Amino acid sequence: MVKLFIGNLPREATEQEIRSLFEQYGKVLECDIIKNYGFVHIEDKTAAEDAIRNLHHYKLHGVNINVEASKNKSKASTKLHVGNISPTCTNMELRAKFEEYGPVIECDIVKDYAFVHMERAEDAVEAIRGLDNTEFQGRRPRLVLITTDDFWRAWFASVFGA
Repeated sequence: MVKLFIGNLPREATEQEIRSLFEQYGKVLECDIIKNYGFVHIEDKTAAEDAIRNLHHYKLHGVNINVEASKNKSKASTKLHVGNISPTCTNMELRAKFEEYGPVIECDIVKDYAFVHMERAEDAVEAIRGLDNTEFQGRRPRLVLITTDDFWRAWFASVFGA
C-alpha cells in the first residue's frame, strides 16, 4: 500500500471523483479529502507511480492538482502556524517562501492561515525571525510555533550561543 498526497484540490472536488480518477491506475483502498488537499491509499507501488506520473498537474475543475508520494510524518519536524495569509497565496508560493530558510516537509493553507512543517528546528527559528510580521503578498503574516522541544534548544543556542 502506498499513500499519496493530493494538493491544491479545488473546493468542488468530491471523494468519489478523486477515487474514480485514481482507480484508473490501480485499486484505491482509501480516499480522504481535507479542505484543499487529500490522501489516497493505492494498492501497489507501480499503480502509485503511474498515478503520480499521469495526475501530477492534472487539471481538475480548472485547477492543476499536485500528486506526490506522501512524506512520512514519523520524521521529527517543527510545526509553525502562519496567520494572516493572503487569500490569493498558493501552497507552492508559501512553501517557496519558507524554503528560503530550509527544507519544508509539509505546507497546508486553510483559509487565511497555514501550517508549515520545517525539517529542522534551527530553520524554523530563522523563518520566524525573517518572516514574522513582514510584508508578504500585501499582508503581514504572524508566525507562531506549535511544536517541539528541538525548537527551544535551537532558539536558546541561537540567542545565547550555547
